[in-house]
Amino acid sequence: MGPVTVHDMTTRIDCDTCVVRGLHCHDCVVTVLLGPPPELTIDDDERAALDVLASGGLVPPLRLVEPVVGPVVESA
Repeated sequence: MGPVTVHDMTTRIDCDTCVVRGLHCHDCVVTVLLGPPPELTIDDDERAALDVLASGGLVPPLRLVEPVVGPVVESA
């Protein structure tokens, strides 16, 4: 196992880059608990805690959908 980086242990929540922003903000745990922040970083333990709360029906799930970088297409 290689060295662990901070990126491996955190989830960066940036509502500005969420693909479903506006469509699912009303039903996202971030909005319910904190209001829509510009950016939020939570660690793996906090993410797991939110998942437990959501699976128990206490809060809505995290609805964050991050965009996927597509292939680079060069013209001929």
